[in-house]
Amino acid sequence: MLQEKITQYTAEINAFSTTKADELEQFRIKFLGTKGIIKDIFDEFKAVSPEEKRTLGKVLNEFKQLAEAKYQSLKEEGGQAQGGKDAGMDLTLPGEGFEVGARHPLALVRREIVEIFNKLGFIVAEGPEIEDDWHNFSALNFPEEHPARDMQDTFFIKKGGEKGDIALRTHTSSVQVRMMEHGKPPFRALMPGRVYRNEAISARAHCFFHQIEGLYVDEKVSFADLKQTLFYFVQELYGEGTKVRFRPSYFPFTEPSAEMDISCTICKGDGCQLCKYSGWVEILGCGMVDPNVLENCGIDSKKYSGFAFGMGIERIANLKYEIKDLRLFSENDTRFLSQFKSALI
Repeated sequence: MLQEKITQYTAEINAFSTTKADELEQFRIKFLGTKGIIKDIFDEFKAVSPEEKRTLGKVLNEFKQLAEAKYQSLKEEGGQAQGGKDAGMDLTLPGEGFEVGARHPLALVRREIVEIFNKLGFIVAEGPEIEDDWHNFSALNFPEEHPARDMQDTFFIKKGGEKGDIALRTHTSSVQVRMMEHGKPPFRALMPGRVYRNEAISARAHCFFHQIEGLYVDEKVSFADLKQTLFYFVQELYGEGTKVRFRPSYFPFTEPSAEMDISCTICKGDGCQLCKYSGWVEILGCGMVDPNVLENCGIDSKKYSGFAFGMGIERIANLKYEIKDLRLFSENDTRFLSQFKSALI
């Protein structure tokens, strides 16, 4: 009886030849489904005598393999006839395309600054973001009681150690120290990178931001060299006609020190909210390298002199693109970033 069923269904399987998806699915359910013919036949097989099992076992396995092979063969044949993975697709329609990306505005500004100073012979130097007290503070002439050493300003990682506390660098000036320690003048380099300050995040401040610092050390370097270098930089970045002024300031690692302002790029000096109606915007700090810093790095301060400057890339980008909220730079909002698609190079 069981043998007759297998013979009957074998003939039906061999005769089945359609590749239509719906009929092929019905074939699968009828023979290979959980309530299909093969499942029923295997249930009947359990009740036959041991002698019949020896005879029918091989036949039943071959029958199951035949049904599976027929289904798989017709399925593949049907897929190829309809275009394989593209079955059901109208291949004459235009493609969906893909969204074009853009460079981050901070990356664009950083590159532009680097290219300007490259024309003056400045190379790019980099250093670690996790620094020791010597490179981040002491070598740069920061007194022990300086407020920048306070926990409110610095992210300390580990207290103590051979070279003092370990912290996230608060400025890229630490790279200047490493360069002067391991080389000999002349130095002419830019130090771009990310720095960290323990500050409340707001539209005007963040706990991390990006700086570019510059260093030039050689014989007979003067403040006039510093002024002319920065004046050239401003004219290249913001255009001819941009005014510059220097105001006396204080930094532990430079003497004399100054802050440099430019005429507001938004109102052209007439007064606006960005410049607080003064017509001027501060963009960087600068000064002559303090002789103590040179000596700390093993450089003869009587023979060599130099200047240094530092600027926040976010501040430059704010002026260039009129961006009012610093948080936009780090939120990865594609609506914001897509506005810079025009500068893809």
